Amino acid sequence: MANNLSSNTTTPLARGFLKAVESTRVLTKAVNTQLLSGKFNPSSGSTVDFKRSHQYNAIETTGGDISGSTKSDIISGKATGTVQNMITVATEWSILEEAIELDQMDQILAPMAREAITKLETNLSTYMLANGNLSYGTVGTVADAWSDVQRTGALMQSVGVPSDSPWNYVMNPFTAGGLADAQTGLTAADGLVRTAWDSAQINRDFGGMRAMTSSSLSTYTTGAGADRVGSLSANPDVTYVTHKDTMQQTLAITGMDAALPIKAGDVIEITGRNRVNLDNGIVVFDQAGAAVPFRATVVADVTLSGGAGNIVISGPAIFEANGQYNTVDTAPISGDVVTVLGAASTVYQPNMFFHEQAFGLGTVKLPKLFSTDTVATTNDGFSLRVSRYADGDANTQKVRFDILPAFATFNPFFAGSGWGS
Repeated sequence: MANNLSSNTTTPLARGFLKAVESTRVLTKAVNTQLLSGKFNPSSGSTVDFKRSHQYNAIETTGGDISGSTKSDIISGKATGTVQNMITVATEWSILEEAIELDQMDQILAPMAREAITKLETNLSTYMLANGNLSYGTVGTVADAWSDVQRTGALMQSVGVPSDSPWNYVMNPFTAGGLADAQTGLTAADGLVRTAWDSAQINRDFGGMRAMTSSSLSTYTTGAGADRVGSLSANPDVTYVTHKDTMQQTLAITGMDAALPIKAGDVIEITGRNRVNLDNGIVVFDQAGAAVPFRATVVADVTLSGGAGNIVISGPAIFEANGQYNTVDTAPISGDVVTVLGAASTVYQPNMFFHEQAFGLGTVKLPKLFSTDTVATTNDGFSLRVSRYADGDANTQKVRFDILPAFATFNPFFAGSGWGS
């Protein structure tokens, strides 16, 4: 009689794989997974929109009469969650059959789960790198002091990032090793059985930041071309209503290297335009008492033609008369100096810092195949599908694990890249 394990393998497979997935996750536990959970279905398509939070101006008067005062506008913006590529790990059932019958499922599934989560978290970190606005430190300089970690928290606090959810600082494991000499009194998460999430945490609260390590941080390679300083060739649109749905802005630049490739993840700086606190509009000053210049991250690759072209940045420079949504102290104009920070033809792997609500991760609940399927879901809404099926012509049995993620940027001013100073 042919083997028939359908009644006792698919559900245990799902449980075992889910357990291995949970023990491997780091970045995917540090972003908002609840908000996107359950939002995608056959009627939603590949995108789902979420309402952005509003900002308002406080009115100050001597006696409370605001009849002559300008009231705050109510401008509704949206953040869009977009479905990404499906991630699948699969194998032939015949390889697993004996191992499963011998209760070796955990050892078999753990590497499969690790591969799936590593791919997912690498994709997520690439998305986060290109969609966060903030940047602290000198691009290309390794963070080698705990003050570099603390000052990212200081920047977040200064620009008005709320403290209603954890702030995270994620670094390369070797960067953490470089900070070890200054780690007196810092303790990682306790526990006899340590998941990747536990092991990743260096300290739960250092200067307001939850410091952790990850081997899934993304990299980007800067383009060849020595002249990385140019200027704006036109006045950008600096109104909130134009950018409220994408929180991205197009800048026309000129005067750089003739065919300079500008890469997603590159950081640009506009000279003479400074960051302001998003709540009160006050200019942000650093530890040396200098105004913090406006920086932004390039969202997509572009190659300049004759040293000119359009770049798209995450986190627009907004400047309006009422100041309600302002992100800079004065409006950028044609002629402003724009610098693409960092050296040419160099591979960079920045650390990342972010508020938990900066980004959203969802997983689409997949419909079942015509096979023996189980859909498993974690407590925070992380969904995966397990499918056991057969190739009758080849006389083989197979199993596959599928994750269909969706990413969203809720506020690019809640996240950024971290460097040394």
